[in-house]
Amino acid sequence: MAIQQCLKAWVYGKVQGVGYRLFCKRRAKELGLQGYALNLPDGRVEVLICGEEAQLQKMIESLYLGPIFAQVLGVDVEPADPRQLAGFMTGG
Repeated sequence: MAIQQCLKAWVYGKVQGVGYRLFCKRRAKELGLQGYALNLPDGRVEVLICGEEAQLQKMIESLYLGPIFAQVLGVDVEPADPRQLAGFMTGG
């Protein structure tokens, strides 16, 4: 069985009001990942994802693309504590 890991990403650019969080939820489900996506007051979207390393890398690649109306300027990623996980949710 593969080791579960968690990553937290902050996505910036035009990522609010364009369906970015729903995009994250759908893509995470396709990849078998858990986590959350929420809008931050500064215009970024915070994404926590947990799962197998290969699937996490695919999700990070997807974060750079986003949905059709998003304009992702960058993604900052760091390891995260799996205790923050509570199933995939969207908020904010």
